[in-house]
Order: sequence, then C-alpha cells, then structure tokens
Amino acid sequence: MREQEGLCRRAPHKKDNSMNNARAFLLLLWGLTFAAPAFAAPDESQIDRGHQAYDKWCFPCHGTGLGKPGTDALKARGQNPAVLEERTDLTAPAIKTFVRHGVLFMPTFRKTEISDADLDAITAYLTRNNKH
Repeated sequence: MREQEGLCRRAPHKKDNSMNNARAFLLLLWGLTFAAPAFAAPDESQIDRGHQAYDKWCFPCHGTGLGKPGTDALKARGQNPAVLEERTDLTAPAIKTFVRHGVLFMPTFRKTEISDADLDAITAYLTRNNKH
C-alpha cells in the first residue's frame, strides 16, 4: 500500500517553480521600489558623470521629445512625470533592478555595457532631486 501512495504523490511541476520565482521577483521589485535610499548624498562630479551616462544609455528611450518609447510607456501607465529626469520618486535599488533585469519591454543591461560605477552615477543623477 505504501508503494502505491508514493506513486500518487505529485512531483514538483516546472510551472509551479516559475510562478514562485515570478512572485518572489515581484515582491523584491515592490520592496525595492518603495525602499528608502540607503546611501549618502552624491557629490556634483558623480551627478555630472551620471548625466553623461544617462544621455548615452537612457535618454534615447527615456528622454523628452517624440519617439521615446520608455517615456511613452510610462506616460501610458499613468506615471507623471513620465520623463525620468523630472521624477522625484525613484530609488537607487529600483533603478538598479530595472537596469540589470529590465521591465516590460525594457531590455537588461549587462555590466559590460553599463558598468557598476556608471550605474551608480546614473542613480545619483536620477535621484538628485529626491527629498532625502
């Protein structure tokens, strides 16, 4: 009888694992989005470097003007302001998560594309207007 009971047990299904991973990722993302910044205020040189890196890597999709799919997508989702440079609610952990893991149709960026130092600088630039 015990042998038959063992046969009836359901093995973990790959779909179950992917759902758990998706839930865990969404919880992490939610937590990072609303986490308080945990770093010292950046200096002006860091912000200037971040502005340059932002212009190279982020502005083509998230800048002002026509044909900016990142800005258009945020606007369609009700984000106001939709232009990242104008926002005051972005946190460093959220920015880093979005850049490294992508979101919706935004691609991921490897460390060989945007270095950790450049990502820190972009984060400093985008959070410069936040109330600390």
